[in-house]
Amino acid sequence: MALAASLAELTPGFADPVHDTQAVFRTLLDALSRPGTVGVIENVLPDARATRAEFAAFAALLTLCDYATPVWLAQPDAALASALRFHTGAPLADEAAQAAFAYIHDADTMPALERFALGAAESPEQSATLLIRVDALTGGTPIVLSGPGIQHTQTIAPVGLPERFWRERAALAPLFPCGVDCYLLCGAELIGLPRTTQAKVN
Repeated sequence: MALAASLAELTPGFADPVHDTQAVFRTLLDALSRPGTVGVIENVLPDARATRAEFAAFAALLTLCDYATPVWLAQPDAALASALRFHTGAPLADEAAQAAFAYIHDADTMPALERFALGAAESPEQSATLLIRVDALTGGTPIVLSGPGIQHTQTIAPVGLPERFWRERAALAPLFPCGVDCYLLCGAELIGLPRTTQAKVN
């Protein structure tokens, strides 16, 4: 009975795991390859979810995580933790530095970017990918993006990121190919910010 009750309370995952995972992965990949463009994750999850995680964040974590990718949750979320363990097998990291993926629900409490795994020169892929919830993807201070995947420049204006985020991100640029990749998420929408993208605050 206890197991049945526990499963009944579990946040559902994808209805069609193979198809939905592929669709979400394409959206995530496209967002990183075209920095600054807004990607939309289609309705691949039930509306009723016990976790407060953003729709796009939960779908991204279900898609990207597995037993070999520790996940760090900046804000405790028992429902999200249980769902990730059940649906993906991903272990939960105790510290930001241990995580392959991190979900930050409250950006104001985000640790300094240098505290996350940055990879090494011989294995830059062993770095963290950050999923950061923002209040909105438009309406904030304009940020001009340039670099690979952007023909000239691309301007974004997210709301809800601490000002230090852009300074800390710029400080990591000389470490390339090491660094962190980021997604800014709001609802079902997201913007990709790979480590190769330069950002200038207007």
